This record gives sequence, C-alpha cells and structure tokens, in this order.
Amino acid sequence: MRYRTLKYSAAGRIARITLNRPARLNAIDDRMPREIRRAVEAANADDQVHVIVLTGDTVDGTAAEKMGLVYQAVPRKDLDRTVDALARRMAGVPKNQLMMQKLMINQAYENMGLASTQAMATLFDGITRHSPEGAWFKRYAEQHGFHEAVAWRDGGKPIPEGVPAAGRRR
Repeated sequence: MRYRTLKYSAAGRIARITLNRPARLNAIDDRMPREIRRAVEAANADDQVHVIVLTGDTVDGTAAEKMGLVYQAVPRKDLDRTVDALARRMAGVPKNQLMMQKLMINQAYENMGLASTQAMATLFDGITRHSPEGAWFKRYAEQHGFHEAVAWRDGGKPIPEGVPAAGRRR
C-alpha cells in the first residue's frame, strides 16, 4: 500500500507505523487518520504480526505546556504555591458551574468509551487466560514463578504453542 503521511513496514512479528510529515512536525491532517487505520488494518490482516509500533516521545511539562496539553508547567519548588493559587481562583467559581464543568469532563470520557473499554479489557483478559498460550503461561508461572513467566513473555521470545511449560527454561 502507498501512504503519503506515514511509513509502514513489517518484519517478523513486529509492524511499524511511523508518522512521516516532518515538514509539519508530524501534525495530524485530514488524510493521516485514514492512513493510520489502513496501516493498522494491514498489520491486523498479517498473521505474522503480533505487535504494532506507532512518533511518541517523552514530553516534559514545559513542552506539554507549549503544546497546550497541560495548563501550566512550573518548577517543583513552586508547585505547591502555584496549585494553591489556582485552587483559590477556582474556589471563587459558583458551585453549580464547577459541577457542570465536572459533568462535562466526565461525559467526554464516557463518550470516548472509557467504561466500555474497561469492560472489554476484562473480557479479553478472560479469553486470553483460556487460550493455549494463556494456559502455557499459567503453568509456567506455577512452576517457575510469576516473575520468570513475565520475563519470558516480555523478553521477546514467543510463548511456545503446544509445549508443556515444565520442559522449558529461559
């Protein structure tokens, strides 16, 4: 597939989606969400792909403020004083307006599907535990300890299919 706003590649079990609009600082335009969706669909259709990597980076408070992601970034030594000043300012807002603002924020989270996402995560956790890989992980954790099982799982080696956990060591 051809993409104009991103790069897509797949190697082994890992697909990579890289935003590719450096002249615009990788800002999302009208085309990019559709291309991201197509790239994710391509990765999902590839039975070899287990992981999709998609231009985040750590952003400190000052950069987040410049991007408009946070209200204000202040040095740690000024944090309590700044928070207290903001709290005093908010305290002057009528209670009914604060309540309506809180309801709007909560409604925005609900509209984004937070509750249904948590329900799906619980459902998927249950399904995963009963898959062959989930059963292997459980047996391995019982025999070698949870930390060993997590180290295997997160170490990049695939969980063996159809192999009893007892016969495998890292």
